[in-house]
Amino acid sequence: MAVDSFANIFRQPDLKKRLLFTVAILAVYRVGSHIPVPGIDASSLADFFAQMRGSVLQFFDMFSGGALRRLTIFALGIMPYVSSSIILQLLTVAVPLLERLKKEGEAGQRKINQYTRYGTIVLASIQGMGIAFGLEAMRSPSGAPVVPEPGWGFRLLTVLSLTAGTAFIMWLGEQITERGVGNGISLIIFSGIVAEIPSAVINSFRLLQTGELAPIAALVTIALMLGVIGVIVFMESGQRRIPVQYARRMVGRKMYQGQTSHLPLKLNMSGVIPPIFASALIMFPATIAGFIQHPMMQKAASMLAPGTVLHIALYVSMIIFFCYFYTAVVFNPDEVADNMKKNGGFVPGIRPGKPTGEFIDRILTRITLGGAIYLALICVLPDFMIKMFNIPFYFGGTGLLIVVGVAMDTVAQIESHLVMRQYGGFIKGTRMKGRQG
Repeated sequence: MAVDSFANIFRQPDLKKRLLFTVAILAVYRVGSHIPVPGIDASSLADFFAQMRGSVLQFFDMFSGGALRRLTIFALGIMPYVSSSIILQLLTVAVPLLERLKKEGEAGQRKINQYTRYGTIVLASIQGMGIAFGLEAMRSPSGAPVVPEPGWGFRLLTVLSLTAGTAFIMWLGEQITERGVGNGISLIIFSGIVAEIPSAVINSFRLLQTGELAPIAALVTIALMLGVIGVIVFMESGQRRIPVQYARRMVGRKMYQGQTSHLPLKLNMSGVIPPIFASALIMFPATIAGFIQHPMMQKAASMLAPGTVLHIALYVSMIIFFCYFYTAVVFNPDEVADNMKKNGGFVPGIRPGKPTGEFIDRILTRITLGGAIYLALICVLPDFMIKMFNIPFYFGGTGLLIVVGVAMDTVAQIESHLVMRQYGGFIKGTRMKGRQG
């Protein structure tokens, strides 16, 4: 029974403690998302964000759970940390020192994590200063300034508040990862997105009551949302398993028998990084147009508005490009082939070494195309439904990818705790698999 499986969580003291600790930390994060930065006119800021729909500000506001449009101390969210992590991962390919640290195991990873934290503070400070200058230039549609008393006092206070808020969120995420359940950074992003779902549901009911949304359209939206969730679960769990055989070998005085294993290649190796990068890049014209009222900028923003043919074409192209780019950064077929050769492993029918690396690369290229197309279709679905059928499909795109993926990973980790202590999983006779396999 599902109820009995859920009750098993609270029968295991360590897992219960970890789960309650995770919930408490997420509650602290949500409370901090409502503490405003001093010196802001909240009503003027709300009016300004109302006219900036479809811009990159709205996109980043989704990841902060509405903290950006309220300009709270957590307005930057965890995005500076995510950006710093991505930059460090890219630099490990180009900088020999970071590449050596990556190969040093746990000690090297701790050093890279330390550099990531420093990068987070630097990025948060730069973004905080940019937001401070931007706020001073903002005006509501009625002409009221968002910052009644601009100056260096306000700027320094804003940078300090936003940077401290981001550092605190980073610490909260690390505490969840170390002492809670699941990946802390992912769960913080997850909680920010989920926090916006009730308002979307309420808005949908309001549209039903006013007649702006037909009942049949609401049913189609619910069915489509459930179908998209099913597709995401299926695709995120998808793997191509390459068979690997290990020859019998002697290590010291001990003989190891030959065995058969497999190399799992995920269908979506890059996760949600491609949609995040593509969305941020393609939304910049609309954001710049909000600050620079120029006819050419307004025309460019209208051509790249969500739902237009140009927007969809560029968005899909960028997602496919970043899928291949990020996969090439995080996975090196030649390095995997060399490690297999050193350990006496080989793919049946393929010579060890370079031929194995080329074989893995060919397979990875093919399955990455399928994963990129899947990501692109999921991400353009909300724009397509709103533009073509006027159906407010709030629950698609990047947000739903993150929510479902993080939920899968968290449930898989809870199942691991239960199975390790001889409890049954949530689903009888099977075991939930997260995106990490």
